[in-house]
Formats: sequence, structure tokens, C-alpha cells
Amino acid sequence: MKIDANGTEIRVMGDVVNEDAYISLTDIAKYKNPDNAFIVVANWMRNHSTISFLGLWEQIHNPNFKPIEFDRFKAESGDNAFTLKG
Repeated sequence: MKIDANGTEIRVMGDVVNEDAYISLTDIAKYKNPDNAFIVVANWMRNHSTISFLGLWEQIHNPNFKPIEFDRFKAESGDNAFTLKG
């Protein structure tokens, strides 16, 4: 499934009816930088607000979430040298 947002086509994957679907961040990023969307996504992934949101999401949905380990990521987020690694 795809949706149109201000002329940008965004893919939706998963079960929309049961609210278990995901939208493509890369497709959204193409609105800002069509040729190098990965740069936009990389910047999002080092933003303090994004890291805080991901931490909250993990607390709610991940029973194995490790808040003490996460605190280091959250404290470093936003620094120019910070990159989130899996």
C-alpha cells in the first residue's frame, strides 16, 4: 500500500486494518533529499528527540529493554560525533 503526502509517495507495510503497519522513513526522507535520503535518516537517528522517542517506545514494547545501557545513548545523542549503531 502507498499513501501520497504532499506529492511524496510513502510505502506502508504491514496490517493497516489491525494497526500493525509501518511507514517507510526513507520515503519520507526523500521529500527533503530525493537523491540522498539516507543522509536525512542518519541525521534523524542522532537527534536527541528521536533517541528519546525510541527509548520510550522500547520501554513500552520491549520486555528485554535495558534502561541503564540506553541512558548512555540518550546522553550522547545530539553531539556532532554521535552515531547510533546496532
